[in-house]
Amino acid sequence: MILTCPNCETQYFAHDSTIGEAGRTVKCAACDHSWFVGQGEGLAAASGRGAHEAYRKRVRDRKTRASRMAAVVSWAVAACFLIGILGGAILMRSRVVEAWPQSASAFSALGMKVNRFGVEFASEDAERFLDGTLPVLEISGEVRNFTKRPRRAPLVEVRLLDDDGVHIATYYAPVSQAEIAAGETADFSRRIENPPFEAFQLELGLVDEGEVGLESEQANVTPGLGGNP
Repeated sequence: MILTCPNCETQYFAHDSTIGEAGRTVKCAACDHSWFVGQGEGLAAASGRGAHEAYRKRVRDRKTRASRMAAVVSWAVAACFLIGILGGAILMRSRVVEAWPQSASAFSALGMKVNRFGVEFASEDAERFLDGTLPVLEISGEVRNFTKRPRRAPLVEVRLLDDDGVHIATYYAPVSQAEIAAGETADFSRRIENPPFEAFQLELGLVDEGEVGLESEQANVTPGLGGNP
């Protein structure tokens, strides 16, 4: 006879003699559930459900579990692949931005600094003095190519700010060399005659020469403050 556990529906094959005419209490090895089985009940359970139907259900359940597992594995592999791509893009973000400048804003939004020029400031200096009666602000310093290949020199952007950090005027300083060899430095300097008297702070940055023209420089200098580009 075929015995079916009423709790978990696990099926067992049992010889009639093990049950006996009076029946007996049996225990499921899968879930530890106990129940009483008589000769008639065992036969009824076997004939009602059917051994073949139970077998087909188990096969379907195994296939369903296998399909779910395959889907989980596929999603896990896809997630790892995506994480790998994103991780590589983050680690190599300078190269990414160099090839695709528009991506710089995305990295900046994530709080990640990106240097698409491969050039950094090695030193900087600012000095105010009088040339006769003319006030002069002179900015100078060095930039270094920190990469392992020659890099085209960018322009140095000089932003003048007031005591509260509000932008007043912008100037641009050329680098002494058009191309900087790997690991080498190059000078930059800018003389600003009659600079805005409100300027107490300055910020230095790097910009591509093709992004800034003479007209842009003049437009970025706040009028009426005495700045001469």
